[in-house]
Amino acid sequence: MNDINERILLAKREAEQLKERIKSTREKLADTTLRRAAEKVPPLPKVSMKVRRTLKGHLAKIYAMHWAEDERHLVSASQDGKLIVWDAFSTNKIHAIPLRSSWVMTCAYAPSGNYVACGGLDNLCSIYNLRTKEGAVKVARELSAHTGYLSCCRFISDRQILTSSGDMSCMLWDIDAGVKIMEFNDHTGDVMSLSLGPSKNIFVSGACDATAKVWDIRSGRCVQTFAGHESDINAVQFFPNGYAFGTGSDDASCRLFDLRADCEVNQYTHDNILCGITSVGFSHSGRLLFAGYDDFNCNVWDVLKGTRVATLSSHDNRVSCLGVSSDGMALATGSWDSLLKIWG
Repeated sequence: MNDINERILLAKREAEQLKERIKSTREKLADTTLRRAAEKVPPLPKVSMKVRRTLKGHLAKIYAMHWAEDERHLVSASQDGKLIVWDAFSTNKIHAIPLRSSWVMTCAYAPSGNYVACGGLDNLCSIYNLRTKEGAVKVARELSAHTGYLSCCRFISDRQILTSSGDMSCMLWDIDAGVKIMEFNDHTGDVMSLSLGPSKNIFVSGACDATAKVWDIRSGRCVQTFAGHESDINAVQFFPNGYAFGTGSDDASCRLFDLRADCEVNQYTHDNILCGITSVGFSHSGRLLFAGYDDFNCNVWDVLKGTRVATLSSHDNRVSCLGVSSDGMALATGSWDSLLKIWG
């Protein structure tokens, strides 16, 4: 027994030494920061964005929203027990789907526009077919395997979806068969958010262990781990070109991590900002980072310079979710005040 304990201690020591060596090698390679590299880039003028549309219809806190790929429709989930599909141009409701569980935390729109999905404290990912012959939209599939709440879900296609959960895992599902294809385990805290890369072969997850991890769907393995945040990571979003991603955390900072540099390249904080970040998104070009905060605001950051270029104040409660339409022409924010606002 003593022999095993000694071997465990030796292995732990060796692991710590290897971690230190990796850390020092990384630090040697970190020859500059994004801010320093972008010193000669002219600063952005103040960004002016106005509320162009207000989507009214939910009767309780909105927890999640996601744009359709057609740049016109979006889906939102509220703890009033409704999933609403909106036309953001006209502000009309296309579908109001009653949920079996009102404790919803995430929703997603399929790239084809044929399906929406949601999940939450019921531990299920529920898939709804919007193209039914009958009038009412019904549950097409309920995906059950997570042992904790569903925090985020994103369609890869009409046949596959990724989910993240409070059980510290992410899962890839075959929607038609209703079964889990793959499980991604490496986090040591609740996984709060995930974002698919443009290639659909990799995704990034953010968790309450204060790390973000990049996963290869083909191998099912974690290929990179990024530390730096001092508290839970609530939101992750890939940079438009897929070579970096942004994060938002309860430590009141957003950060930009670069896959090729294998490190954090910028940080977005302000002395006046003391609250957590719920959601992040990039402009079409990637020059702007939008972040939703617990203090009812959405702050807009210059990704290169790390400076705040706008504060969008219109909600009367926490901004719980946001998203940029795929053409980059509109930003949607959802809030605990039960409203969605479209900015442009």
